[in-house]
Amino acid sequence: MARLPADGAGALPRGRRREPRRRGRELEVTRRRIGVAVVLGGLLAGGILVSTAVDVAPAVAADEVCKPGNVVFSSERPAAFSLLQTEAAWQRSTGEGVIVAVVDSGIDVGNPHLEDAVVGGIDLVGDGERADGLSDPQGHGTAIAGQIAARKIPKSGVVGLAPDSKLLSVRVFRGTDDESKRDGFGPTTARLAAGIRWAAENDADVINVSLSEVDGSAELEAAVAAAHDAGSLVVASGGNRATAEDARDGARYPAAYPGALGVTASDASGTVTDDSIHGPQVDVSAPAQSVTTSATGAGDCVYATEAPSSSFATGYVSGAAALVAAAHPADGPDGWAYRLMATAARTDPDQRDDVSGWGLIRPADAITLLPSATTRGPASPFVDTAGSAVRPPSISVTPSDGSSAFAATSAATAFITIVGATLLGIIATAVVLRRRHRADAETDAVASDGPPRLGFLDRPADEEF
Repeated sequence: MARLPADGAGALPRGRRREPRRRGRELEVTRRRIGVAVVLGGLLAGGILVSTAVDVAPAVAADEVCKPGNVVFSSERPAAFSLLQTEAAWQRSTGEGVIVAVVDSGIDVGNPHLEDAVVGGIDLVGDGERADGLSDPQGHGTAIAGQIAARKIPKSGVVGLAPDSKLLSVRVFRGTDDESKRDGFGPTTARLAAGIRWAAENDADVINVSLSEVDGSAELEAAVAAAHDAGSLVVASGGNRATAEDARDGARYPAAYPGALGVTASDASGTVTDDSIHGPQVDVSAPAQSVTTSATGAGDCVYATEAPSSSFATGYVSGAAALVAAAHPADGPDGWAYRLMATAARTDPDQRDDVSGWGLIRPADAITLLPSATTRGPASPFVDTAGSAVRPPSISVTPSDGSSAFAATSAATAFITIVGATLLGIIATAVVLRRRHRADAETDAVASDGPPRLGFLDRPADEEF
């Protein structure tokens, strides 16, 4: 599994623990301009602009409503909120004081839901868009940003799951169309890794990566590890079957790396379907069909109307992680991930699987969880939960000589039976002989009219042979 780094049962989270933030303070984004210039210059060099197959769900609506310039708002609240314990969670946390980085196609700060939510960003694409990453011609990143932190505005029911969290826009691709790829502006592993590092260096608590790839790389793995060590939780997509070049089930990256929380998509009922890639990278699921959120150059839009998409499931899990991080800032990335996994809804509390991981997230339960040795589910970074399972794992026994345990037991039973039967036969024979001798003695006594003779078994105890 690609979950909490193996620090041992009961070990404290490896990443640094942040001090609780003062509520309401403005968050200053630290720009390391020299480092960014070096990274950006390297990314634009022709030698490393080789794009691997990166899976991105299309940010295209089913109709013309979401086209830039067509500003339309929906009065309905996001449908997923009915499964996400939203009202209960908001009683305890709204994400205030938490920074979520959206490593994606950018964020359109012109959308009224987002203009007060974004506190900074960077462009790592170099295609002529804003250097601060606050533009999004493609629209994918803007939709994810709205799921996480959209502000409530008049005439719209859309609001983010963590409506008081702050956003960083980390722009790592222009689009997934052939033209973008041909011009070197499509998704690449190098830019994705650089984006994760930049987000962690600029104080992101949660890093949303609604992207996935089949092969991964040492560079990407190192970026996730560096983010974890800096105290950031990487929340990553487990993959979509429809948009993947390789639609077979199996690990997807960065979701499968230690320190990342891998996400799959469920339908409106909370059921994970075959539209998502299944595999060891899956830790939790979230609803991700008919997602109403912010649209680039427009107002609100409904995405993923035909099938659930793990990109949007990742957005909601990042929002949930922001709620948990705001409520428990000292827990660190391992603690935040653990809370979401341990409290997720599943059939068997003691087992995960490659389809839905530990189950459907329940943010309110994750916030209120009091970790203990009896908490069932994944290994805890707080206490040793090895004995929490109600049904212990099965144990197989293999005899050292290669024979089966059943055969060995059967042989022993047969031996004991034979020995017992033999002893019973000897005892029975002795009893019969004794009775026969006694009968013969009585007959002789009658015949001779003398004292009865003592048979072998009738000798007095003190008589010598």
